[in-house]
Amino acid sequence: MELSYTQSILTGLIQGITELFPISSLGHAVLIPAWVGGSWASFITDPASPYLTVTIALHAASALALFLVFRKRWFSMLGDTFISLRKWNFSSHNTRLFLMIIIATIPVGLLGFIFEEPLQNLFGDPLPSAFFLTINGLILIAAERLSRKNNAISLHEDAVDNIATHITPVSALAVGFGQSLALFAGISRFGITISAGLLRKMHHSVSAEFAFLLALPVIAGASLLKLPELFTPELRHLAGPVIAGSIVSFAATYFSISFLVKWFKTKTLYPFAIYCLIVGLISILRFA
Repeated sequence: MELSYTQSILTGLIQGITELFPISSLGHAVLIPAWVGGSWASFITDPASPYLTVTIALHAASALALFLVFRKRWFSMLGDTFISLRKWNFSSHNTRLFLMIIIATIPVGLLGFIFEEPLQNLFGDPLPSAFFLTINGLILIAAERLSRKNNAISLHEDAVDNIATHITPVSALAVGFGQSLALFAGISRFGITISAGLLRKMHHSVSAEFAFLLALPVIAGASLLKLPELFTPELRHLAGPVIAGSIVSFAATYFSISFLVKWFKTKTLYPFAIYCLIVGLISILRFA
């Protein structure tokens, strides 16, 4: 596979923006090359292409940006969890939130490992991605419609307290299985998580923070598993373009987080849902 610096930078930009917008980064990683055609199309049509590996490796930059933005929250959770383990007292909301994140991460990790090969085979086909992107739009609309009365909940309560109050181990496990749908290109992990938060009677901004926190282990885990493949002799020549793409992905992710934190203080998922429906339906017509 040949990957130019321009292609890598554009891929990193797409990854950084779409990873945390509820519009599916993997779906766009498939649909954009399919729409552009030419050498881009070979990224998804060539069975020997390491494009999926490169795309997931770029997630490492997104994971770093996520950690930097929410580092204080992570350090608080890890510190309180360590104290809770030492005292064997798990009443802290930070500890509870950390445990809920672990529970919600287990299903997607297991299912991603078990079904890695069939999911990779499905990755290169733009038509399923278009269908799943359309379904993603419908999920976002359904979450908004079903949770319309929840927005009256006060924002004065601390986000960790709010999440710890509304997310139980059972609902965390359900969110984890919901996240597993994002293994299909076109379904947004962030969209599934924030929708689950809304249905658990959390405000948009609190649901978004839960989604940001829950995204880090999955994104970091997937990227760390794929990164070693880029150091094989066959792919070593891609190091320069991938580094350039990673820098852009980091910057785009950082901007996306800043934008979405402000957005969900007052706004909803509807614009993203409409976008998914339009792009999904047009892509179905194009690739059917």
